[in-house]
Amino acid sequence: MKKFIGASLLLLSSALANAQKNPNDTITTNYQPSVLFSPLPYTEKGNEFHSANGEPGPKYWQNRADYKLAVTLDTISKTISGTTNITYTNNSPDALQYLWLQLDQNTYKKDARSNFVTGYQATQHTSGYEIESVEIISGNSSAKANYKITDTRMQVRLAKALGKGTISLRIKYHYTIPGNFGGRTDFVDTKNGKIYEVAQFFPRMCVYDDSRGWATAPFLGSGEFYCEYGDIDYTINAPWDMIVAGPGDLLNPKEVLTATQIARLNAARNSDKTVMIRTAAEINDKTSRPVNAGTLTWHYKMLNTRDVAFGASRAYIWDAARVNLPDGKKSLAMSVYPVESQGNDAWGRATEYLKASMEYFSEKWFVYPWPTAINEAGIAGGMEYPGIVFDGINDKGKELYWVTAHEIGHNWFPMIVGSDERRFAWMDEGFNTFIDIYASDAFNKGEYAPKRDGEYAPGGGNPADEIIEHITDPNSPSIMTAPDAIPEKYRHPLTYFKPAFGMVLLREQILGKDRFDYAFKNYIDKWAYKHPQPDDFFRSMENGAGEDLSWFWKGWFYNNYKLDIALIDTKYVDKNHTKGVKLTIANREMMAMPFTVEAKMKDGTKQRTYFPVETWLQNKVTTYTLPTTREVESITIDPDNALPDVNRKNNSRKL
Repeated sequence: MKKFIGASLLLLSSALANAQKNPNDTITTNYQPSVLFSPLPYTEKGNEFHSANGEPGPKYWQNRADYKLAVTLDTISKTISGTTNITYTNNSPDALQYLWLQLDQNTYKKDARSNFVTGYQATQHTSGYEIESVEIISGNSSAKANYKITDTRMQVRLAKALGKGTISLRIKYHYTIPGNFGGRTDFVDTKNGKIYEVAQFFPRMCVYDDSRGWATAPFLGSGEFYCEYGDIDYTINAPWDMIVAGPGDLLNPKEVLTATQIARLNAARNSDKTVMIRTAAEINDKTSRPVNAGTLTWHYKMLNTRDVAFGASRAYIWDAARVNLPDGKKSLAMSVYPVESQGNDAWGRATEYLKASMEYFSEKWFVYPWPTAINEAGIAGGMEYPGIVFDGINDKGKELYWVTAHEIGHNWFPMIVGSDERRFAWMDEGFNTFIDIYASDAFNKGEYAPKRDGEYAPGGGNPADEIIEHITDPNSPSIMTAPDAIPEKYRHPLTYFKPAFGMVLLREQILGKDRFDYAFKNYIDKWAYKHPQPDDFFRSMENGAGEDLSWFWKGWFYNNYKLDIALIDTKYVDKNHTKGVKLTIANREMMAMPFTVEAKMKDGTKQRTYFPVETWLQNKVTTYTLPTTREVESITIDPDNALPDVNRKNNSRKL
């Protein structure tokens, strides 16, 4: 027995000595497998509310906010005034001693906290929301509410805590509409009158969820919105000569449209080709309006939505076409734009672009749920709300197609999958940028493909190359950084570009299209009209695709780990090409990825070998013998340049 132990020790000592002489150990690398492949700690274990598989748990709950809005657009004073009636339903297990509401218009006040974020001092302001009254309604009686406004939030302090059940609020208010400095809500002059893009125009309930309680992060600009779902019944009173373009069902068409316009809309509902509802020639024709004086009240209703916005102008040309959805369902795509934007190279095709995008996203990911969608031309230049998008008045051709596809794509993220944009902007901007890459490929046999606008590959080139400058920049924040904490220089690359390209890597390099699509569609389906957190997405993808992707979330989302896969050496085994080529490949940086090696033969043929990410599970340097029988001209790692490799110069070698 003692002799056996001694022999074993001698063998172990010899093995260690040989391991120490391994030439691979002398290759310089920053890669640490134990760091990248250590388990990613989720914020908490799966529970009855957010299951471990990334889906809503059996006890998942969500509160609800239903609104009845009545507002007036005063084009003389440039104001919105109105009354918001809110029915708020508490489905949580908690008794709520107070309620929180969003007052986004307060971001335009001179002393707003948003003015201090970037170091840029705005020169134009409004007075924000002027709250006239806040009441708690009970049956036919009402009582003044005890409320406190702090920047863009309002707290309503209840005399009695709200348990499971409902409470009704009535808020009267007015505010001045920002001019062209509004960004997301504004007005601008055109040849035939002003265009008003009106958003965040009523006090909205903050979300109360099972992750943070009240979501009260202030509206600072970059971080967008997080809203509860419910039905919104709203009326817009505006001058008689204006068209009010609002999402949802128009409940009183006979009061605000002519018989001709109603007939044209009915024709559009049955037409795949764009139908003119109001032509350029009719803009200044009084017969194109049902009355010729005073005001008209437009009445819309939108079901199961988290928000509404609208456009209004006497200058609108209006057209529409049917949207064909899966299982025989239909919707209506519409565009409104001024004469300055007309023409087949510009907004004359806007409805075509909108229709095609809606049909593609519905077929590929999830069926569009609302009766209409509107593409509105203005100066917001690319902003989204449920059922309506504000796109650039001067956009044409591929730019107009790309912005239309992107903005209407937001109806999937975050209007259907209701993530928290104010904290996790990548869950809407990144996902949406990802899905419209493929929409561009599909549109009109690739008319505007590949998508290489500023929301994917900023310089118009290979995204794998262009992401490198952002990964290697030592000052670049990570994707998981709060959106308002990301400087403008990095906002686009880190909120849109990097997460979108990360999804492409998952789909095309790591999981494959079938497994990715299955898992991603399941995530969308399970979290439609709900509030997923980042962990829910990560868990959904891992469970649906059957892969532990902790290394990818850690390296790509939580950090800006660099990737540098280097081909260190290539040589024939025993100097004989019929015995194969021995490769020595090193991972020099902190990120790892699966990769492809291509051998180009001297006879012109090519041979590819796929190396899974497990190649780097233990090794900083790996050796592998390619089974070749013909003479090899060269070996190349990642021959398609699909990976974000920071140094492609060490990816190829000739034999």
